Amino acid sequence: MRRFSPTDRAKARIRREVWSRLERLEIATTPRPCYGKIPNFVGSLNAARKITRLAAFREARVIYSTPDLPQKPIREEALRRGKVVVTALPRLNGYLLLDPAEIPRDMVSYATTVRGSLKMGRRVPVLEDVKVDLVVLGSVAAGRDGARLGKGDGRYDLEYALLRELNVIDESTPVATTIHDVQLVDGIPMERHDVPADYVATPKELIVAEGRYEKPPGVFWELLTIDEIKASPILRRLFGIPEPA
Repeated sequence: MRRFSPTDRAKARIRREVWSRLERLEIATTPRPCYGKIPNFVGSLNAARKITRLAAFREARVIYSTPDLPQKPIREEALRRGKVVVTALPRLNGYLLLDPAEIPRDMVSYATTVRGSLKMGRRVPVLEDVKVDLVVLGSVAAGRDGARLGKGDGRYDLEYALLRELNVIDESTPVATTIHDVQLVDGIPMERHDVPADYVATPKELIVAEGRYEKPPGVFWELLTIDEIKASPILRRLFGIPEPA
């Protein structure tokens, strides 16, 4: 059984406080309650627009995004501007490529939902001959220094690490997130596998982080159990476990 460290407990406390604040102030929007989720929030569109105005977004040809609702406007705008959007399949069972050339414009909104992306995206087992120009991650909390927290399962940190392992991004690839202003938190503890953000957008402001934290260079395999590795075809492939006959 995994033991929780003081850092784990501090992160869990911050998440609880943020989720509680969003619910108490009725800032969280559907789906509610927001506990245990990347929360959608009032003003998410305004926050997303701050990201889509960045040069990093305008110049990107391929954008990787987690499938969360607050970042949906970013995925939509990317497709409308002719950019390819990449997301991971559930259980890291491969990737979905949303190609604007293959999606009717009146279906863009649907294609950027979880269900729509599964129906309209092109499935690939692994990313090859792809260069991702911008990474967009959902967050429960973030700081002005670029520190950020996901929902606690480590999924998005692992997704980022896999992109590094597959050489489709590098240290210079910008990472962006959107949150509500009440999700801005000081003193988020960061560990070596945690992914910081270069840009944190809220409904009120765009924060350009100071680059205090290094981005993970890849997967820290010692932090994964063999069962976790076996559960994902991508992890199995990179770790060198043969596919079952």
